[in-house]
Amino acid sequence: MKPAPFTYHAPDSLEEAVGLLHELDPAAKVLAGGQSLIPLLNMRLATPEHVVDLTRLPGLDRIDVTDYDVLVGALVTHRVLERSGPAHGAQPLLRRALAHVGHPAIRSRGTTVGSVAHADPNGEMPMILALTDGRVRVRSVRGERTVPASELFLGPLETSLAQDEILVEAAFGRLPDRARAGFAEYARRSGDYALAGVGLVLEVADGMLTGARAGFVSVTDTPCVLTLDDAVAGLPVAQAARAAADVAALAEAFVVPQDDIHATADYRRHLTAVLTRRLFTELTALPGEDT
Repeated sequence: MKPAPFTYHAPDSLEEAVGLLHELDPAAKVLAGGQSLIPLLNMRLATPEHVVDLTRLPGLDRIDVTDYDVLVGALVTHRVLERSGPAHGAQPLLRRALAHVGHPAIRSRGTTVGSVAHADPNGEMPMILALTDGRVRVRSVRGERTVPASELFLGPLETSLAQDEILVEAAFGRLPDRARAGFAEYARRSGDYALAGVGLVLEVADGMLTGARAGFVSVTDTPCVLTLDDAVAGLPVAQAARAAADVAALAEAFVVPQDDIHATADYRRHLTAVLTRRLFTELTALPGEDT
């Protein structure tokens, strides 16, 4: 199919873009990489009267690493972020999760911030934003504001952003010192959406686990984080694998998937437990306290 007719706009500045979006609201959609929007247009699941293309805007293609965050501009593609050495050093979960996003051709065009804005519960990057205590910076004619990940996602494909706001940057929190992080998911074919996925962060100090957090893909309606501190805090890392079954059981009880054409809810819950147990065992088996 082809998209319904729309008027195409290619502003040259962020000020012009937010002005257009405000003027055309609610009949406009924002285009960055297009890997989420274009299929919706082609299938006529979205029929905006106007499309505002951000690709000419300067300054939105940057990756900056600070003492606290990895800052990702709205035009940074998955592939560029995946290959960024400084970003990987500060937050290895980014590269590990991005390796599972679609195919290389999709990662070469799709943008990480666009994926966050799309808020698909099957998407890896919204979950990583939540798991790393991230936030987004948004812009409109009313000015700029920051929205934490915990307040951003309202439901499947739904965020708390106003129709005339543009998400210009996502900030992913850095991995704490000596923490260990991993990501795993299962899909029937490479490039498919996962039937279940898990991101896990273990905090370590003096050879002991001090805390743990898990985030989930394809099994919750919004990116949610499960705190596992009570289950693991105080365990020697060398003996922590014995808690893997308990951690997996907590993850399985936490997720609330639904039956669909791809898998039953029970199967997705089972996969979540299996992936969590394997990932926890793998991370606790790493030598030393470094990631």
